[in-house]
Amino acid sequence: MAAPTPSSARYASIVIDYDTGTVLHEDHADDRNYPASLTKMMTLYLLFEALDRGTVKLDDKLPVSKRAQGMPPSKLWLKAGDTITVENAILALTTQSANDVAVVIAEALGGTEVHFAQLMTEKAHELGMSRTSYRNASGLPNRHQVSTARDIATLSKALLRDFPQYYDVFSAKAFRYHGNTYKNHNHLLTKYDGTDGIKTGYIRASGFNLAASVVRDGRRLIAVVFGGRTSRSRDRHMMSLLDRGFIKAAGLPRFSPDPSPPKPRTLLAAAHAADDAVANDNSSDDEETADDGASDDGSVLGGLIRPAQAASVSGPYGVQVGAFFDYDSALALAKKASARLPKLLPAEQVVVTSLPVGDKTLYRARILGLASAEAKKACRELQRRSIDCLIIATDG
Repeated sequence: MAAPTPSSARYASIVIDYDTGTVLHEDHADDRNYPASLTKMMTLYLLFEALDRGTVKLDDKLPVSKRAQGMPPSKLWLKAGDTITVENAILALTTQSANDVAVVIAEALGGTEVHFAQLMTEKAHELGMSRTSYRNASGLPNRHQVSTARDIATLSKALLRDFPQYYDVFSAKAFRYHGNTYKNHNHLLTKYDGTDGIKTGYIRASGFNLAASVVRDGRRLIAVVFGGRTSRSRDRHMMSLLDRGFIKAAGLPRFSPDPSPPKPRTLLAAAHAADDAVANDNSSDDEETADDGASDDGSVLGGLIRPAQAASVSGPYGVQVGAFFDYDSALALAKKASARLPKLLPAEQVVVTSLPVGDKTLYRARILGLASAEAKKACRELQRRSIDCLIIATDG
């Protein structure tokens, strides 16, 4: 199929249930359109792979080339000869959608952006994104760079499934770098309850695109919209599709009792610092301007339940406030969350649970034994107090 011209790029959408893969809505879901900055989801997928392989580390410094410096906005305005850490590069893509940083990543991992785009396309086809082709790492205009709503939904699911330890960066509301705060263009993070990612995109030829992931009452939906006329109308339409999707999904089975991805400690800390600064920041997040052009043995400490006691609490829901590879960090956050909710929850419902992840142990800070309404109330209160929170189902 020929690549679309700007005049033929059009609306498309899809909503799927994460657990079952059931398509709850689709409209032109297989039409090829321009992904715009949704492209950066694949750039990040390959970067997460490199992190898992040990090819790069979060504190590695990536060099900035003249080509990267010359990328049009949205960008961090990096200069040739500068460096940026992998950690900051990730957050720059998920929040600011920085085109200069996309090139930095591409050149670091692929040698050249052209070669990296070939790797992106190969990975897309490996994941089953058969109608997707990449020509650059940013999503800037190229008539041969195309994808579909269904393929982007496939990529959204793959990011959550394959890299749960990094996925939470898509929920960062802001990113602070060299004294500047860059707000996330994905307004659903603050406007639609349960949204925890994933990415916006815009070029003139594509319209306003959005991939979203939303968890409510233990059920996760993935949705994609291409071709919105404005960012606001796209967001309203996305929320309408998701509302109807949750109604349709009500009778479907659930295979994932805990759809909440664990959070990487260093990235989450950086995102929290920026989130705290958003309220006092006046920087623009105009999307159209931006995108175009204790001991670790689980013992009882501070009144918390040890992991083995978690099953003793009642209630099918809970909230997770963080996940770490060291017990002390999980314990500290659990205590902090407990202190923020003294009138809502008894101390014995706050727990640190353990989960083997390869040769490591992931410690999850949770508040368990809640009814659905209690979990929602707890999450709202914690988020109001700048503590990230995800509602989980605890049956299993």
